Amino acid sequence: MGMKRFMSRLGVGGAEVETVLDRDQTWPGAVVTGTTTVTGGKVEQQIEKILVALEATVEVEYDDSTYYEKVAFGTQEIGGNLLVHPGQQVSGRFELPVPWQTPVTDVGGWHLKGMQVGVRTTLSIPGALDPGDLDPISVHPLPIQEAVLAALGDLGFRFISADVEKGHVGGSNLPFYQEIELKASGEYASRINQLEVTYLVDDRGMDVVLEADRRGGLLHSGGDALSRFRVGFDDTDRGHLARLLHEQLQALGARRGWF
Repeated sequence: MGMKRFMSRLGVGGAEVETVLDRDQTWPGAVVTGTTTVTGGKVEQQIEKILVALEATVEVEYDDSTYYEKVAFGTQEIGGNLLVHPGQQVSGRFELPVPWQTPVTDVGGWHLKGMQVGVRTTLSIPGALDPGDLDPISVHPLPIQEAVLAALGDLGFRFISADVEKGHVGGSNLPFYQEIELKASGEYASRINQLEVTYLVDDRGMDVVLEADRRGGLLHSGGDALSRFRVGFDDTDRGHLARLLHEQLQALGARRGWF
């Protein structure tokens, strides 16, 4: 029995957790729901906490290198103080709010390459290693987020890529922020090489942060000109947004002497 307990602490023959989501599709400000089941291993174990959290793959820049790490956010404790006997199963329901600034992973039926968000379920067991259970989810944009992208498309910008970078911009409330990178064409091509868009959503609306011709990024002094403006959830008219974006880009270009 002693060897079994020792091995369970290493994750061999210990209790396991599995989560089944009601839906694997969601959006910022929504709620992910599901059922979590803990199955006892070969020895009885004390479960201190059962935790569910959203998890994103985040790009980290350090000196001249780039690496990726898994970052949990929106963590909730959904149970605990539980003694699980060998083979015993204990199930429970949960509701996990999706923060407003959760990265978008899918737009218009297309998955954004490199975007990875999921629900991670873990057990807190004294002295034991628990790899947990990860269930990928698709995070779709809010109507206002999709409308801004569509308006930029109407202005001739085309999607290049998206990433999630570790750090903060003014108004962000997660340990990272998403950048959607667009290539300029048409009348903007001679002035703007690349445009990066960051959404900062809250329960009242959204700030749109634009950065043109990025050199150092939002967190570095080498970054190029920034523009920022506020829209409401109902401001989804593409024509109006296109005019607003054009004005922002014109003002940004004027500050940089592009015109």
